[in-house]
Amino acid sequence: MRSLRLARVMVHLLAGLATCALVFPLASGATRERLTRRWSRKLLGLCRVSVEQVDGAPALAHALIVANHVSWLDIFVINALHPCRFVAKAEIRAWPVLGWLAAAAGTVFIARGNRRELRHIFKGLVTVLQEGQRVAFFPEGTTSMQGEVLPFHANLFEAAIDAKVAVQPYALSYVDARGNFHRSVDYTGDTTFVDSLFAILEGEPVIARLLPLAPIEALGAHRRELAQAAQDAVGAALRRDT
Repeated sequence: MRSLRLARVMVHLLAGLATCALVFPLASGATRERLTRRWSRKLLGLCRVSVEQVDGAPALAHALIVANHVSWLDIFVINALHPCRFVAKAEIRAWPVLGWLAAAAGTVFIARGNRRELRHIFKGLVTVLQEGQRVAFFPEGTTSMQGEVLPFHANLFEAAIDAKVAVQPYALSYVDARGNFHRSVDYTGDTTFVDSLFAILEGEPVIARLLPLAPIEALGAHRRELAQAAQDAVGAALRRDT
């Protein structure tokens, strides 16, 4: 059974690569969003992950989105509901197949400690936000245990200030049928992508909960203030969810 599920996931990933290579270059923004949403939902379904948007603030169509980071599933959970242009750590580029797919879909990868690259990417983010797109990143910089929130790094919050757009935090959690945190999804320590994928395919079905929180006005704010406010909002939401 695991082999069959894995084979179906791999076929779907390859289909996504083909779509990114052949369709995305010619597609409008609206078409890309529709295809991204549909593809992400199917991937999650193949992994037996259902997605729930918890009642919260309306999801803005144009904002800098920040969320806590639990798993490699996070990008696809967000894209299943509100497709974004993602900024992610460079390590994701090395993930088997998924890394190639993320790159083909327009994910921007950042190498830790490379300040020159960060400045270049920052300028690009401001441009994309000014064009009216939704951009997302995980300000913890790494994955954390469910229910926990690591300090939010402030650097990229400056993009919202320069582009004059709001920051909207999202709170992400993964639960089982009883409403408890689903530990098969945890992606910390020495867990590899392959280990995580098999744990999810072999475990109980997963319910992914996405809660859009109240937007934070960036105009006139400092990036550290924005980062702390977003971190506090996500942390409070996750504590309510336990």
